[in-house]
Amino acid sequence: MRIVIAGGHGQIALRLERLLSARGDEVAGIIRKPEQSDDLRAAGAEPVVLDLESASVEEVAKHLEGADAAVFAAGAGPGSGPERKDTVDKGAAVLFADAAVRAGVRRFLIVSSMGADPAHEGDEIFDAYLRAKGAADEYVRSQKDLDWTILRPGMLTDDAGTGLVRLEARTGRGSIPRDDVAAVLAELLDTPATAGLTLELISGSTPVPVAVRSVAGN
Repeated sequence: MRIVIAGGHGQIALRLERLLSARGDEVAGIIRKPEQSDDLRAAGAEPVVLDLESASVEEVAKHLEGADAAVFAAGAGPGSGPERKDTVDKGAAVLFADAAVRAGVRRFLIVSSMGADPAHEGDEIFDAYLRAKGAADEYVRSQKDLDWTILRPGMLTDDAGTGLVRLEARTGRGSIPRDDVAAVLAELLDTPATAGLTLELISGSTPVPVAVRSVAGN
């Protein structure tokens, strides 16, 4: 498969790029900073330098043409204010979804967050983040030309992955290593029957392939 990942230098994205390239997929990662290119090449991905906060739908769609799947894993990141939560976590996700539709890429995965809700209340930056993520999820769900899956991990850690997860519509609070989030994304890309699902993810006792097949109804 050819897979294009938005936010290609993110911690989950780099792990996913390594997994996908190691199994023989062709991977491109969209990045904002040219100096991040070598890290993507080391992960086996082709770097695409493009600022999703200023690019047009047409510009992004050009890089999605011919792809089998698109993954939105971008985020404004720690230290950013409410404005960038809106322009990246929401705005860039909407742009990427529109570009996928324009390019005819149906399979679309978005890395969201547990608790994402466009109506989430509160004045803290994390509250703004959850609203932005929720609005992005809502927009993606409205796209009839996308076979979307929304993945909402719990608290992310840098612990080594175990390959054992709990993946359900509702899991309750919990943590999950970024390694295991990437592994689940790779498995979801191979499982088109998960289209139309919003899934929460935390560490658990079920091997990743079994957990994904279970939510897919297999």
